[in-house]
Amino acid sequence: MVQQVTSGIKISVETSFEGTFYKNYKVHFAFGYKVTIENQSKHAVQLNSRYWKVLDALNNTEIIEGEGVIGKKPVLKPGESHTYNSGCLLTSPFGAMQGHYNMVNFSNTKKFKVIIPSFKLSAPFALN
Repeated sequence: MVQQVTSGIKISVETSFEGTFYKNYKVHFAFGYKVTIENQSKHAVQLNSRYWKVLDALNNTEIIEGEGVIGKKPVLKPGESHTYNSGCLLTSPFGAMQGHYNMVNFSNTKKFKVIIPSFKLSAPFALN
């Protein structure tokens, strides 16, 4: 698990390897990840959008941007947390993801970024 705190918002990420499959005559490696967003600040905040950079061992990069997470824009009061599961496909057994959430502080309406720490994706059968 990787964790990082930015502006009082703690991000924790756990990863899992989900398997391989063929699509368009190529093998793909499926990975899952569970993210917990915990508000350790003294202010209510809302997650509005996300930015992900997905890298694989073949030097392919994919940028993913969008509203909220899994169709939600969670509001977190102090001490609350939000957990969700998602996943990605890579064309290699190794990769990494990193990014940020765009959030707003309800007490002063200021927007801020919360860093999602870089985390590795690796298929267990491919490890030395």
